[in-house]
Amino acid sequence: MDSAFRRSYHEAREGLEQVLQHEGGSVDPARVGDQVWAVARLVDGNKVLARTLADPSREGQERAAIAQQLLGGKVSDPALHVVKAVVTQRWAGTGDLATALERLSVEAHLVHAYRHDRLGQVEDELFRFSRIVQSASELQAALADRRAPADAKRSLVERLLSVKSAPETVSLAAQAAVGVRGSRLERTLAAYLEQAAEVQDQLTAIVTTAVPLTDEQEQALRATLSRQYSRTVHTNVVVDPDVVGGIRVEIGDEVIDGTVSHRLDQARRLMAG
Repeated sequence: MDSAFRRSYHEAREGLEQVLQHEGGSVDPARVGDQVWAVARLVDGNKVLARTLADPSREGQERAAIAQQLLGGKVSDPALHVVKAVVTQRWAGTGDLATALERLSVEAHLVHAYRHDRLGQVEDELFRFSRIVQSASELQAALADRRAPADAKRSLVERLLSVKSAPETVSLAAQAAVGVRGSRLERTLAAYLEQAAEVQDQLTAIVTTAVPLTDEQEQALRATLSRQYSRTVHTNVVVDPDVVGGIRVEIGDEVIDGTVSHRLDQARRLMAG
C-alpha cells in the first residue's frame, strides 16, 4: 500500500468509523459491509461508473453527489455515507477506488466479528480455508474460474463453510472467491488476514511444524514472539511432515527457519560447494 493510497484510505476510513459509532453503535456493521461490497463489485464491473467516481477533474463533493444520485434509495444511508467518503478522496485510478471500497467492506465485517467476540475465530477460519483451497486443486480451479458466475462461487463457499464457521468468515470467504479486479483468491485471503491483524493491533505468524503443537507449546511460542516483537502475535499453525522436525516462523517478510529439512538443505549445499 503506497503512501498516497494510505492517506486517502485513512480519510475514507473515517466515514466508516462515523457510521459505526453513530447512535451508540446501533448500525449493523455486517449489513454495511455487504452493501459496500456490492458497490465495490458494481464499480469493478462498470468502467464508465468507475471513471466517473474516480475522475480527478471533478471536485470530491461533485463525485459524492453523483454517488448520491446513483445509489440513494438502493443502499442504506450508512453504506451510502461510506461510499461517499471513499469517492470524495483522490485515487490514482479506478482500481484503487475499488480496492478502498473492498477494504472498508472487509473492515466492517471484522468490526462485526469483534463486537461478537469472534474476531480471533474468524482469523483462524479464514486461514484454514486458505490452506484448504491451496491443497485442493479441483476446489482451487472452481473458485479461480473467471467464467463461473459469482453466485455459483458464493454458493460453493457457503456450502463448505456455513455449518460450523462464523457468519463473518462465510461472508469474507465468499467475497474473496468472487473477487474484484481479477485478484487471486489466495492473495485476497492473505490481504483480509492482514486487515484482521491490523484491527486487533497485532502481528500474525505462520508457524510450520512437523507435528501439531500442544496448546501449552503454542501459548509459549506466542508469548516468546510477542516479547520479541513488542506486540501481540497471533499464530496460525501449519502441520507439514516434510519439515521433519523443528519449526519455521513467518512474520510478514521475515522468516525464521529452524526446521530439520532447512538445516539438511544447508548441509547439502555446503557439501556440494
